[in-house]
Amino acid sequence: MGIWNLYFLAKLWLFHTGHLQPHWLTNLVFALFLAAPMESRPLRVLRQFIAIGVGAMLAYRESTLPPFARVVSQFSNVRAFTPDYLLELAQRIVSLQMVVAIGLAVLLYLIINRWVRVTSFVLLALIAIPFWHGTGDGNPPTRLNQMTARAADTPRADFAVRGGYDAQLAAFREQESTRSATAQPLTATPDAQFDIIVLHICSLSWDDLDAAKASNHPLFTRFDYLFKNFSSAASYSGPAAIRLLRASCGQQPHASLYSPAPAECHLFEALAQAGFGPHVLLNHDGRFDNFRSFVDKEVGVAGVQPESNEGVPEAMRAFDDSPVLGDYDTFDHWYKRRLQQNSGPVALYFNTVTLHDGNRLPGKRLTSLESYPLRLAKLLEDVDRIIETISKSGRKAVVVFVPEHGAALRGDENQISGLREIPTPRIVHVPVGVKLVGLPTTAAGGMVTIDAPSSFLALSQLLFNLVADSPFRQGAPPTPSYSENLPQTAMVGENEGTVTMKLSKGYVIHTPDGVWVEQK
Repeated sequence: MGIWNLYFLAKLWLFHTGHLQPHWLTNLVFALFLAAPMESRPLRVLRQFIAIGVGAMLAYRESTLPPFARVVSQFSNVRAFTPDYLLELAQRIVSLQMVVAIGLAVLLYLIINRWVRVTSFVLLALIAIPFWHGTGDGNPPTRLNQMTARAADTPRADFAVRGGYDAQLAAFREQESTRSATAQPLTATPDAQFDIIVLHICSLSWDDLDAAKASNHPLFTRFDYLFKNFSSAASYSGPAAIRLLRASCGQQPHASLYSPAPAECHLFEALAQAGFGPHVLLNHDGRFDNFRSFVDKEVGVAGVQPESNEGVPEAMRAFDDSPVLGDYDTFDHWYKRRLQQNSGPVALYFNTVTLHDGNRLPGKRLTSLESYPLRLAKLLEDVDRIIETISKSGRKAVVVFVPEHGAALRGDENQISGLREIPTPRIVHVPVGVKLVGLPTTAAGGMVTIDAPSSFLALSQLLFNLVADSPFRQGAPPTPSYSENLPQTAMVGENEGTVTMKLSKGYVIHTPDGVWVEQK
């Protein structure tokens, strides 16, 4: 087999380290095809061309990379990435240490191959190892192979577990399909009315805060309500925006996000009916993956277009080389106009991609992973400044800090840093805070920590409670009363083809192949 021995030896090593689940029977047949003697030189050349294609497809199929169909569907988005970002992603997959190891392995192979018939040992390993590990059944591999294979090792136990998890997911779907929150008109007197400012932040989870050593940032002590166990459900921006803008209903299956939703599900439509003028603000152009079109549609109020941010200074360049504006500068530019208009209460949806993977700071030769702590510190500082600006303006506001999803800074054994194809709890578990700006000090009751499993329905209900009985009015109830009996939602993450459910210990993944696999 010549140099192809290294291909199979590499697979055996990756299997040993838990990064690949070979389809043993296919690999054995492939190896025998390569080892078969062939006298004709043209046929040998043709075999090499065929082998390169087959070997690449087989290795991809056995890896934990996203399904190839998913990659193809996202090709137009990937094509928009800058060369620098593509290089950074490549370096996350293939590190310098890996390149050195491959070089040493090739050198060692060339030396050993002079005295030892390596092909014989490779063929023997391809036969013996699967039986040694109990995976010699010849079943085809699945997506998320590494995990699925563990379940396939114990088919009876997996069948029992699968039935249980299927039932749990079905029960979750049934419950969520019946739940909704209802807004009441804003009945407070003009001096007790307030704005609602929703800051929808891309790429921030509790795990990212920990990785960036920012878990104890002072901003998180300023909130009046802090959700400690909040699920964003999504791990990509488009679905995340839809879920937030449909916050007034229970959690929909991922596929249902792209079908029309009942009017009562649209948070900003409900706020508009309650007396708040809806506004949309972005610190980016919203073109990537048609993000702006999702927002335009799901705001639920006809004619609402993103506010102009012309003249706001650029803070960095995005992963697709589009400009990203400063968060505070973008808000302040809009807020000055809002104060001049002196209109009634408004509800603002402000989306920021400052923390998105691949963004580059000007004048700094840092990868996006290296610059993340710097960008995070600036974003949190800007949110602090936004709160201070509103406070100094004399207006009252409810400021909602809610991330879209995590950045997956650490990555895990199944996906590299920055990849969010599997919506694990570390990605969908996000910090959500609500600040009542302008609340009299005597009325503040200290921060209310909400530890119950929650999602957008609870956040929507909290906002509607605040709307129904303004906390800024004279004689308003204490702040903890607004968060009593909020609806609870189990932590279920969803992407196209993949579902995760948090357990008391660890979590479970429903793979695109229909297999439930437990993870720690």
